[in-house]
Amino acid sequence: MRIAYLVSHPIQYQVPLLRRISQERDIDLTVLYGSDFSVRGYADKGFGVEVKWDVPLLEGYKHEFLPALRDNATQSVTSPISRGLLERLRGTDGKPAYDLLWVHGYSTVNSMQGMLTAKSLGIPVLLRAESWLRDRSRSSAKLLAKQIFFAGLERLVDGVLCIGTLNREYWTNYFGDRVPLFSMPYAVDNDYFQKKSAEAAAGRAALMAELGLDGGLEAGRKVILFASKLQYRKHCDHLLEAYKRLVAEAGDGPVPYLLIVGDGEARTELEVAAQGLEGVKFCGFRNQTELPGFFELASVFVLPSRHEPWGLIVNEVMNAGRAVIVTDDVGCAPDLITNGVEGFVYPVGDVDALTKSLRQVVGVPGLAEKMGAAALVRISGWGFEQDVAGLRAAVAELTKGIAG
Repeated sequence: MRIAYLVSHPIQYQVPLLRRISQERDIDLTVLYGSDFSVRGYADKGFGVEVKWDVPLLEGYKHEFLPALRDNATQSVTSPISRGLLERLRGTDGKPAYDLLWVHGYSTVNSMQGMLTAKSLGIPVLLRAESWLRDRSRSSAKLLAKQIFFAGLERLVDGVLCIGTLNREYWTNYFGDRVPLFSMPYAVDNDYFQKKSAEAAAGRAALMAELGLDGGLEAGRKVILFASKLQYRKHCDHLLEAYKRLVAEAGDGPVPYLLIVGDGEARTELEVAAQGLEGVKFCGFRNQTELPGFFELASVFVLPSRHEPWGLIVNEVMNAGRAVIVTDDVGCAPDLITNGVEGFVYPVGDVDALTKSLRQVVGVPGLAEKMGAAALVRISGWGFEQDVAGLRAAVAELTKGIAG
């Protein structure tokens, strides 16, 4: 089956999956990119720094960069905008060049023109997006406009790939049973992160020395890890407040370290708030290949975000066999974390609940290790093999009658 995948730019989380799909002998996948800005390097507004990923983004799968009408090196509703989609999907002989178009997202000019073009050529459209119902507050007028929009979108979509429980609820709410839904879990390259986290043990001493943790871990100090963009909605401030409470409770006992990996708009305020806390280490932006070293150091990972549609960093950390604590506003929670098993899920904004969860994980002997082992088991069943199976089910259903 000839599948075209339309997406804005090479995305570091997606590329390993595209390589895996391309290994299937009976799937001919071509990725159509609107821009190459993530390959060239760009200013990431969330991190607040120039980003150039240190993992290969274009190897192991077929891809093309569409000619640009507009490309300002960002991803937005109106950027990138490509030209030539009709010619590309129609093919040189006037017949459809592909049996199916898979589109990532629906709220951009590029994705909409891709779906409209495919429908005009009789090519089935498969949609995947991160959306969920726990959205930001909207006025009645905006909600009505959204209902009208989805009534039109329904006519363009032949099937939806659901990334998880909350995403499935979203599509069921808008499409009911009128559009078939298929499970395609939001996953990372489990084998890669498990391997890299194991290998990171060899560099533990060097990383500890770099961060000024020499001797601290041997003295019984645990490590709490935050690794994400330092945006206000990520609420690292809530984690810092909970940490302060742990320090106050510790007295003369060992105090955990708090490693804050990332950069962004809230960093200066967080650094001011952390003054006087010797256990807090701001580590700055770290690239993909550096993260497993931090996972290996951690006792527990915390993502205290508000409005986090998924949180793939949680998948990555669980592959290192680490306990995780997230808010109930982190989209992966229903699928990856049973409260009290792989970690804890607490109400977003509830610093008391976060403090209690941290107190248990770092204070109860053996609990972090037990939760980490459970996390590794849980995430091992949520990976690329399940993704390929879900894609195959969707392709088989939407391309019935197409000769192989």
